[in-house]
Amino acid sequence: MQTNNRKAKMSKIRMNTEFRNKILNRYVESAETENTQEREAFNLAREKVEELYSHAFNVATQVVMRAYPLEDVLTCKSLKQKYGQPLDVVAKDKCFYFSYAKEVGEEENENESYSDEDRNVSEHFDFGLFGSCGTSEYSDETGKQFAYAYKREELKAKDCNPDILAQQNDKQDNPHKTKHIEANDKALGYSHYSSYNSDNDNSVGMTREFDSQFYLDIIGTSHCRSRTIACTKDEFQVFKMLKQAKSNVITCHQKWIDSIEKQKQAMKTGLKAYRYLSEGVELMKELGIEIDEAELVRCNSTGLTIYNPVNLASMIKGMKNTTMTREQKIAIRKQYESEGKIN
Repeated sequence: MQTNNRKAKMSKIRMNTEFRNKILNRYVESAETENTQEREAFNLAREKVEELYSHAFNVATQVVMRAYPLEDVLTCKSLKQKYGQPLDVVAKDKCFYFSYAKEVGEEENENESYSDEDRNVSEHFDFGLFGSCGTSEYSDETGKQFAYAYKREELKAKDCNPDILAQQNDKQDNPHKTKHIEANDKALGYSHYSSYNSDNDNSVGMTREFDSQFYLDIIGTSHCRSRTIACTKDEFQVFKMLKQAKSNVITCHQKWIDSIEKQKQAMKTGLKAYRYLSEGVELMKELGIEIDEAELVRCNSTGLTIYNPVNLASMIKGMKNTTMTREQKIAIRKQYESEGKIN
């Protein structure tokens, strides 16, 4: 009987903006944890990157140490200790300009002659969390797209929005987007990479912790391009595979968030058309999501039980006659002191 009465009351409660937002937020929470094809592809893409990072860095270590043998690095460090700043030529870096030469006959047009420079294939590879996944030599938006997606759970735990770039895809910069980007960067400890050597970076926290795994000693402290490091074609392809895997994380994250955004839009449209709260509750149940309609009704944004007559009356009474006379204040003070003595 009580259940029927409650349902009858629910059917009379009109939908409002606050109810719509509560239902929508509850749906988004469920959608983000639902095991869908899009979410599974995103998680698999991140796992693939973890595997390739280790392999690619091992290859990079071999390539860099061929170019800058350990004995040469130690000699330079020893000379710096002896002669000081003028011989400070060894630095740690996590980004490298790798290059390999195409074999004769590998060119696209065999009838044309190519110089040695034309046959060289070069590309910038940054092992940092915010390293570019595209053709840019240094950090660009693809670096942030990867970092936010890869560290999604950590950013969510800090009340940040790691999906902001995916949600705002192809949209111009705006205050909402900028606010969340700045919050994400701060939470990850990112303060933009140096265009010279990584040991000049000011990053802290999660970014520094991630990047610290991938530093190698190089000789020469200028831009990456001026110290291009030779490698084989196979080694070069390993570095390309890591970049492609990072790009795939961005792509899979974008597809997953696009799916959720489409669902959110459909929910918004439907909830806006509903006149009664019971319709929203019924929708959620049809979607397989349990929602406590009593809690929706009971609490408003201030947390007060506004539909309880006693609480509502008390709240309304408290909105008037708020100015107390001197005698009322003295009486309240005396009552407080007497209660304190009793206790």
